[in-house]
Amino acid sequence: MKSLQMLLRFAIVGGLILLLLVPLMMIRGVISEREAYRDEAYLRVAQGRAGAQTLTGPIRVVPWTETRQVEVVDAAGTKKVETQVEQGHWLQMPSKLVVDGGMVPDERRIGLFRVPVYTWKAKVSAEFSDDDYPVKAGRVYGTPYLAVGIADVRGLVGSPELKVDGHALTLQPGVGEVSGIGKGLHVPLQGFADTAGGLLAASRVEMSLVLDGTRSLAVVPVGDDSRIAIRSPWPHPLFGGSFLPNERQVGENGFEAQWAVSSLASEAQRQLRGSPDVEAETVSVELVNPVDIYTQADRASKYGILFIVLTFVGFILFELIKRLRIHPLQYLMVGLALAIFFLLLLSLSEHIPFWVAYVVSAVACIGLQAVYLSGVLRSWLRGLGFAGMLTVLYGALYGLLVSENNALLMGSLLLFAVLATAMWVTRRIDWYELGTGLK
Repeated sequence: MKSLQMLLRFAIVGGLILLLLVPLMMIRGVISEREAYRDEAYLRVAQGRAGAQTLTGPIRVVPWTETRQVEVVDAAGTKKVETQVEQGHWLQMPSKLVVDGGMVPDERRIGLFRVPVYTWKAKVSAEFSDDDYPVKAGRVYGTPYLAVGIADVRGLVGSPELKVDGHALTLQPGVGEVSGIGKGLHVPLQGFADTAGGLLAASRVEMSLVLDGTRSLAVVPVGDDSRIAIRSPWPHPLFGGSFLPNERQVGENGFEAQWAVSSLASEAQRQLRGSPDVEAETVSVELVNPVDIYTQADRASKYGILFIVLTFVGFILFELIKRLRIHPLQYLMVGLALAIFFLLLLSLSEHIPFWVAYVVSAVACIGLQAVYLSGVLRSWLRGLGFAGMLTVLYGALYGLLVSENNALLMGSLLLFAVLATAMWVTRRIDWYELGTGLK
C-alpha cells in the first residue's frame, strides 16, 4: 500500500511536468514569432534601401548569332530545308581581378529591431589578356561589351567611374544577354574585336563605385587570379561563402580580411558559363550583432523543462525526508513561476542588454519563489534554501549560454552533479518505509 501511494505521488508530479510543457512550448512559440518579426524588419529595410549585395565581374561578353541550314521531315514525310538561327555569347573572365574596399556600417531601426546596413566604397581593377574565341561557319559576332553584375542596383550611390585602358566610358543599365549574374551595368567596347571572329584584344579595366547594402556583401572571384580585400570598423563580422579569408584581423576597432582565390580552386567561371540557375561561388562577409537575443532566449528556453524537473525532484525529496506534504497545486504554481522567467527574459532583452535582462528576470523569479516557498515550506530558512538552489541553476544556465562551445560539456557535468547529489542524499533512505506519515 505504501509503495502504491508513493507511485501515485510520482505519477501526479510527472503529470504536472507534462502539463507545464504547454506554457514552455507557448513561450518558444512567442520567441519564433519575434524572430519572424525581426526577419520582416530586415526585409523591409532591404526593400526600402537595398538588399544584400553581390558583385560579379567585370567580365567581357561577345554576343554571336549563328545561322545554319537544317534538313527536317514534316508530318507528311516530306523532306525540306529550314534555316535555324541561334543566339548566344562568348564570355571572357579577367586573368587578374583585384577588389579593394571599405564598408562603412550603420543601423536602421524598424520598431524594436535594429538592422545592420553599410556603404561600400570599392575600387575594382581587372586585366584581360588576348582571347581567341572560336571561328565557326555561319556564326557572326557582334560588338563586345563589358558587364558588371550587381545584385541590387538601387544601392548604387552616384555613377560608377569606369576606365578601359585609361579612357573613361559611361556605363549603361543592364547586363545585356548574360544571365546568372543578376542585374547590373554594361558598356560597349568598340574596336576590340572583328565581327567574323578571331581575336579579342587585351585591355585593363579600372572602376570605382559606392554601393549601399543590407547586412551582407559578397564578391564572385571570376578572375584566373582573384585578390579581394574588405575592411570595416564593424567589430563582429561573419565570414561565409565558399572561401574563408586567407588573412584576417578582427578586433574592437573592426576587421580586415583578404582573399586570394585561383580559378584552379574555384568553380565560379564554369558556373557563370553554365546553367543560369546555379549560383556562382562567392567570398562574403556579413555584419552581425554580437548577441542575437532570440537565439539566446531560444537556447535558454530549451532548459526550461530541466529547471522544472530538478526543482520538483527537490520538492519530492523534501517531502519524503521532512515528512511535509506539498499540494500538487503548489507544485504547479512553482512550475509556472519557473516558466515565466523565459518570457520575462525575452521581453526585457528587446529593450536592455541581454545580460542585464537575464539578471533582472532571474532576481525577480528567485525573489518570488523565496517568498512563496517560505510559506509553503513553513520556514523562511527553507524558502531561502530553495532560492539558493535556484540561484545556482540560473547561474549554471547563464554559463551554458555564454559558453556555446562548451555548452554540452557543462550541461553534462551539471546533470551528473545533480544526479550524484540526489543519490548521495537518498543513499540511506528506506523507500519501503516512506510514503505515509506526511503532515
